[in-house]
Amino acid sequence: MSYDSNNRWSASANTAIPQVGIDVGLRNYMLRVYNYMGGALAVTGLVAWFAQGFVAQQAQQHSPLLWIMMLAPLAFVLVLSFGIQKMSLGAAQATFWAYAAVMGLSMSTIFLVYTGASIAQVFFITAATFLAMSLYGYTTKRDLARFGAFLFMGLIGIVIASLVNIFFHSAAMQFAISVIGVVVFTGLTAWDTQRIKEMYWEGDGTVVAGKKAIMGALALYLDFINLFIMLMQLMGTRRD
Repeated sequence: MSYDSNNRWSASANTAIPQVGIDVGLRNYMLRVYNYMGGALAVTGLVAWFAQGFVAQQAQQHSPLLWIMMLAPLAFVLVLSFGIQKMSLGAAQATFWAYAAVMGLSMSTIFLVYTGASIAQVFFITAATFLAMSLYGYTTKRDLARFGAFLFMGLIGIVIASLVNIFFHSAAMQFAISVIGVVVFTGLTAWDTQRIKEMYWEGDGTVVAGKKAIMGALALYLDFINLFIMLMQLMGTRRD
C-alpha cells in the first residue's frame, strides 16, 4: 500500500482487494461522518433554542459569561484538532458532542437578532446548498485539491477582515465579507467532502476509523455553520 502525491491511499498492483468491499466500507464510513455531523447540528439547534432566554438575560446584564460562551467553541475545536490522536475514541466523541452543545450556546444569540421565520428559511437554503455541494464533492472525478489553497486563503482573509470590522463597524465591509464567505464555504463543502472521502482506508482499525469520522464530521459541521451564518447576514430579517 502507498500514498500518492495528493496523500490518497492506493493499493499496490499485487494487492487484491474486492472493489465491492471497498465501496460498502466507504459508504458506511461516509454515513458515519454525516450521522455525526447531523447529530451535532441537532444538538446545537436544540441548545440554541432552549438557551436563548438565558443568553438574553446575560446580554442585558453585560455579563462576561457571554465572552466565555463566544470563545469556548474555539477552544474545543483546538482540542479536537491537535489532541484527538492522544484521546481515546470515547473521549473524542464526548469532546465532539460537548463542542456541539457549547456552539449552541454561542449560536443562541441569533434568535435575539433575527426572526424565527427567516432563521428557518435560511436554514433550509443552507441545507440545500450544503447537500448539493457535498454530493458534488463526493461524486466528482475532478481533483478539487488545487482549489484548497485558494479557499484556505479566502478563509484567512475572511477572518482578518472580520476582526478589522469589529473596530470599523462598516456595513459595506460586512456585506463583502458575507458574500465572499458564502462562496468560500460553499467551495469548502465540496473540497472537504472529497478530502474526507479520500481519508478512508479499509484497513483502518475501529479507533482510527472512528476518529477520522469525527474529524470529518467536524470539518463539514464548520462548513455548514459558517455558511449558515454568512447567509443569515445576507438574507436574515432582523427583529424590530
